[in-house]
Amino acid sequence: MLGIDQGDVITRARYAEDALKSAVERGATQYVIIGAGFDSFAYRRPNWAAELKVYEIDHPATQEMKRQRLAACGVDAAVSVEFIAADLSAETLGSALARSSFQRSRLTFFSWLGVTMYLTREANLSALAAIASSAPAGSELVFNYVDQEALDPGALVAEAFSKLKSEVSFAGEAFLSGFDPAMLREQLQTAGLLLLEDLNGDQAVARYDASGLNGLRSAAAAHIAHARVEAPPLARMSV
Repeated sequence: MLGIDQGDVITRARYAEDALKSAVERGATQYVIIGAGFDSFAYRRPNWAAELKVYEIDHPATQEMKRQRLAACGVDAAVSVEFIAADLSAETLGSALARSSFQRSRLTFFSWLGVTMYLTREANLSALAAIASSAPAGSELVFNYVDQEALDPGALVAEAFSKLKSEVSFAGEAFLSGFDPAMLREQLQTAGLLLLEDLNGDQAVARYDASGLNGLRSAAAAHIAHARVEAPPLARMSV
């Protein structure tokens, strides 16, 4: 039986890559992985992603560690991905992308996994708006978040989730904020995004391991959301 945090990592990665495949079929040609960490998609890409341009954005220190590990494993990352070293707490997403070969006019798919809970609400809302303004209408985003209610003081949560919160806090990376699922659609719309789907942890496990064969577990408070970039207000008015 996998732990809650492991189950969440597995289901969110599978969900994001399923959504990415559908986006590629609709014409997306660029994939931006924000906070890529040790994501391995670019090094095991399936046939349907053969022509997809992949960009990995991450903190310089984390990215350098990853590049060293890839080199030690004999992986030539240069043929698979374009690295963009950026501290997004000090630089905007748009500025980071402008330092690369990224083309703002092309349909793009963004993944932003394992990040939002470590940022303030204001930083998350700003990041969502930055993503929406970096690519044309029809581009898409998958991100995960924690239900804000589970982070509120005195909230009744599963013991395993409470343990996870304590562990990340002890490691120096405490959960700072979440989203209210009831407000998410409106918040995304304000940022320029249309909510397509929002699954909690139970729903994600039911989709990918309904029979329990793989022993996936995830906290109900762990959500994954799929959104699409809408046309800017002026463009919508001129249609």
